[in-house]
Amino acid sequence: MADTALPSSGSAREVLADLGELTRKVRAAQRGTWVPLLLMGLLTLGGILVGRLTFRAETVPCPPGDAAPEGCTLISQGSPLYWPLGLGLAYTVTALFYARRARRRGVGTPVVPYVVTGIALVTLAGATAYWSLRHGMPKPGAPLDLWGLRLDADSGTTRFVQRLAGNATAVGLPLLVLARVERSAALLLLTAAYLAVELVPPSTGWAGIPATSPWSSMPHFAVPGALLLLGALGFALAERSARRTAS
Repeated sequence: MADTALPSSGSAREVLADLGELTRKVRAAQRGTWVPLLLMGLLTLGGILVGRLTFRAETVPCPPGDAAPEGCTLISQGSPLYWPLGLGLAYTVTALFYARRARRRGVGTPVVPYVVTGIALVTLAGATAYWSLRHGMPKPGAPLDLWGLRLDADSGTTRFVQRLAGNATAVGLPLLVLARVERSAALLLLTAAYLAVELVPPSTGWAGIPATSPWSSMPHFAVPGALLLLGALGFALAERSARRTAS
């Protein structure tokens, strides 16, 4: 039997330590978390302007049993194309950014599950919104049709389901996937805070903007949008600091 040289325990530990350090460097080179956060933050704040430009109030007959002689005010705002197109573009730009960085740095990219999940959920959220509004805005007192379910539009459960089917699904859940593939505890905490804001939003009264104002969408979009932008700034500064330390 030929003699073989076996590494000592000390050299084996050094190899494992070097491998662990290399793995950390590769993961750091792959990350670009600030980009999707920046895009989603800008898109969210853009919803305020879209809501302002598309705001419409009209007087319609009140539901049976309501004796208001002047009728009820039906308010609608927002574009059915803004979020599907905007989110689709944001996920596409994110994929291109990660792919370009991967080619430049000679490493792989972990962003594919994030982009695929995001596009799939955007498609689902868009289809849900189309189903609910395919006959126009529900009249006051009319139930909300959600995939054949007739839900009370004024109930807290229905409003929660609507929030869940919106940006909490199309933005928040893909960020959870990105936190998992990038193994980022900081992004996980940020996403948890974002989901909490989306699913339990602050009341509209905190901003002093009435529901009849063209700027009534601001309370809904301002907090999550600012949270995403602050997260983007934090991750960008952390990446820059890590790059300086490595150099």
